[in-house]
Amino acid sequence: MEAKSKGLKNNEMLKSILKSDKLGLMIALIIIVCVFNFLTGGKFFTGSNIINVLIASAIVGLVTIGESFLLISGQVDLSPGSVAAFSGVLVALFLSIGMNVWIAIILVIICGMLVGVFNSMLVTKFKFEPFIGTLATMSIFRGFAFILCGGKAIFITNPTLLKIGVGRILGIPIPVVIFFILFIVFALVSSKTRFGRSVYMIGGNANAARLAGINAFNVRTKLYMLTSAFAAIGGIILAARMSTGQPSASVGLEFDAVTAAVLGGIAMGGGIGSLSGALIGLFIMQGFNNGLMMLNVQSFWQTVAKGILLIAALSFDYYRNRQREQAEKQSIA
Repeated sequence: MEAKSKGLKNNEMLKSILKSDKLGLMIALIIIVCVFNFLTGGKFFTGSNIINVLIASAIVGLVTIGESFLLISGQVDLSPGSVAAFSGVLVALFLSIGMNVWIAIILVIICGMLVGVFNSMLVTKFKFEPFIGTLATMSIFRGFAFILCGGKAIFITNPTLLKIGVGRILGIPIPVVIFFILFIVFALVSSKTRFGRSVYMIGGNANAARLAGINAFNVRTKLYMLTSAFAAIGGIILAARMSTGQPSASVGLEFDAVTAAVLGGIAMGGGIGSLSGALIGLFIMQGFNNGLMMLNVQSFWQTVAKGILLIAALSFDYYRNRQREQAEKQSIA
């Protein structure tokens, strides 16, 4: 009897694995690696290129964490690219007037969080659609980035900040270390804490969440603050890597993050998905972009490819939703 029950459990586990979205994502990632490794003559799957992919993933990945939480709660933020550019310029400006580097970093992150509060007020208090409200914020802070520096890049010479951008810990780039630490922390927050469960409840059924005593305004405000804080950190890291605060930096950062999250199985309608899936989606997208660059595909074709990836991600999301609806109908019947 025990052997039979173990066999049934193993069969159920195997079926759940085969039905898992993550299995399909892992297969897609492996295919991308194999195809580009073949097309580049074995240059794609090398230690140095994997590090390049991880570095590129780190900044987008930070925003992907925030966007994932927002999407799960039924929200979205289109301002992170502008917030990142604004933050990069602001930290460079603070350092240019002699401010301590750590105070400058903390102040910039606080400014980022205030942008999140502003976004939350537009969406939750003034009832703007998230797409429209954060689109306005995107325009405002991109403009502020240019105003702060007069449209010219501000050079960074502070060795501590520059080390954050290009330094390594045990051979691993510091931006990658920062990203993975924050990813692990917030993956645990999403799956193991009351706050994480509240995010899923709000996205899955806002009325049920309200009846359960969850304050949707407070939760969503924290999520917008979190996303903007991650965008600010990403902007600081990018400025450190480029040695300049660039007002034109990080264009399209938010779309890359949303694409990675949706490609990783997070539903645009909210309530479904995980950070682990978003991480795989991030690696698929960055691996694809890196492969195109190694093949010397022209930049405007890379932009086209990003758009196609976003369409693919939204198509997968639609297909997954249809499957869930059909499963629910069958269970009711």
